[in-house]
Amino acid sequence: MTTPIDKPAKPLPQVGPDMAPFFAAARRHELVVQRCAGCGTLRFPARSICSRCLARDAAWVAVSGRGTVFSFAVMHQANHPGFAAETPYAVVVIELDEGPRVLSNLVDCALADIRIGLPVEVVFDEVAPEVTLPKFRPHV
Repeated sequence: MTTPIDKPAKPLPQVGPDMAPFFAAARRHELVVQRCAGCGTLRFPARSICSRCLARDAAWVAVSGRGTVFSFAVMHQANHPGFAAETPYAVVVIELDEGPRVLSNLVDCALADIRIGLPVEVVFDEVAPEVTLPKFRPHV
């Protein structure tokens, strides 16, 4: 049983080999996506084959970390005890200026102020020594 002092821990991402470069870059406070070596298409999350040209080679490249809210949902129910203290909170799909879309959280923004098209920028949340998560905040 937990007490208010012993808040339940949030689950951490299980970092597999495909996404390891993404999480390594996040620890350096850098946002990266894959670029197809065949056609140059930027993509996220990582995958082994390009959905545009079917090429298998890709490289990780840095992006600006700026974009806009493409879609969002406000979570009113905690599906894990580690999130209970933060409900309600927003889960957002950010369309990066470079094109790819990233699922994340919006911070430093009242729920009533979230809107489609809201300009945002990346911030990095060091949730554990081995895991840093990119999140987004409004950009003015």
